[in-house]
Amino acid sequence: MAVYTLPELPYDYAELEPVINPQIVELHHDKHHAAYVKGANDTLEQLAEARDKEAWGSVNGLEKNLAFHLSGHILHSVYWHNMTGDGGGEPLDKDGVGELADAIAESFGSFAKFKAQLTKASATTQGSGWGVLAYEPLSGRLIVEQVYDHQGNVGQGSTPILVFDAWEHAFYLQYKNQKVDFIDAMWAVVNWQDVAKRFAAAKERGEGLLLAP
Repeated sequence: MAVYTLPELPYDYAELEPVINPQIVELHHDKHHAAYVKGANDTLEQLAEARDKEAWGSVNGLEKNLAFHLSGHILHSVYWHNMTGDGGGEPLDKDGVGELADAIAESFGSFAKFKAQLTKASATTQGSGWGVLAYEPLSGRLIVEQVYDHQGNVGQGSTPILVFDAWEHAFYLQYKNQKVDFIDAMWAVVNWQDVAKRFAAAKERGEGLLLAP
């Protein structure tokens, strides 16, 4: 039985237009995300076989594959819910996301400074990667991470709460090689309600999880 399954989209393929066209959403979810789910499950089976046979010659490659596919599955699962057709703007107290807004201001100085940093981190990933807003439990602050592939350059223990997919399959059919234009457009579909829920859950879970600095 598969350990991981492809989650259904929380909206139809056309929900994110004009920022992301339906063809991209369909291919991205049904093909690319599905491939990471299959890759994670296949790798778990291969690791189980290696344990049974005590054949550890391929363990390094298998562990790397598991990290790649599992992280791809996790990040995409966050990505779909981070977006909504009626999103955008910035988190505001009047919309019930004041705690998130305060945390962003405290961690980055202002929303504008945070937006500039996440935009730049996402748009300047070399090759394939992500821009990520994460809760970091040691400091209790929000940080921006520039993730290469799916799992590189990540502070251990940090929890992603807002992710921008900067892989070409996320935008090329519509934006060609203009990654910067795609990242700029992404701000119009951010679901701050979802981000705020993830922030609250990460903060609650992270308290006491790691030793204080």
